[in-house]
Amino acid sequence: MGEVVGSHDLLLVTLDTLRHDVAVELAAAGRLPNLARHLPGGGWEERHAPGSFTYASHQAMFAGFLPTPASPGPHPRLFAARFAGSETTADGTFVFDAPDLVSGLAAEGYRTVCIGGVGFFNRQGPLGSVLPGMFQESHWEPVFGVASPTSFEEQVARAEKAVAALPREQRLFLFVNVSALHQPNWFHLPGATREAGDSRATHAAALEYVDRHIGRLFAAASSRRRCFAIVCSDHGTAYGDDGYTGHRLGHPAVWTVPYAHFFLEPPATPEPGAAR
Repeated sequence: MGEVVGSHDLLLVTLDTLRHDVAVELAAAGRLPNLARHLPGGGWEERHAPGSFTYASHQAMFAGFLPTPASPGPHPRLFAARFAGSETTADGTFVFDAPDLVSGLAAEGYRTVCIGGVGFFNRQGPLGSVLPGMFQESHWEPVFGVASPTSFEEQVARAEKAVAALPREQRLFLFVNVSALHQPNWFHLPGATREAGDSRATHAAALEYVDRHIGRLFAAASSRRRCFAIVCSDHGTAYGDDGYTGHRLGHPAVWTVPYAHFFLEPPATPEPGAAR
């Protein structure tokens, strides 16, 4: 990451509340064509979330503690604050002298942009202002939130505008918190009703909805130069698993999350004199 930071744009997408098992099943069934073409080997890596709900997990991730591989470690981290005695800071780690990754990247000359989703990013009160307040530029509107059936396409449109407004030479760290997977999500499944509520099936339908639009986000993030992308869940959620519902609890459905990182290539530059 020491070579990537400074030369590449960076994209972090948190698919808020996405369960690992649902993500894996849909990728294996060919129901995530736009995501799967970028996932290493066509599949998700199984990891453990650093928190059981949005606020805790994002505080950890913004400190450099991304979801941890679900195997014995220690596992070297991509990003880490300078911290004496850290056992997961390695030669390839980007080390920052700041309390969080966002301000660490800003110190390296990055424009830091947040496209919020769930309530912890809505800036409608002190608590909802903490996470987006880390960024130089943050955006949230009700149409980005959990109750909006068009939340992700609205977020993507705002991200496209934010990228287009930047000078071409300006490096970018773009963060998008995707709210579509979070409850309520029943409206993403044709035939589902508010009365029946959310289910594992409506959760899956919400992920398919995200997949239909995520190609536009990837295109925007890599429109100016090569981009290093991280796509992951911040935590899962329970739909009656062992009697549990929701998250902010210690259950495998909550702490097991899908993760992937990969490079997004910029559009090819036409050769001089080539037909347009």
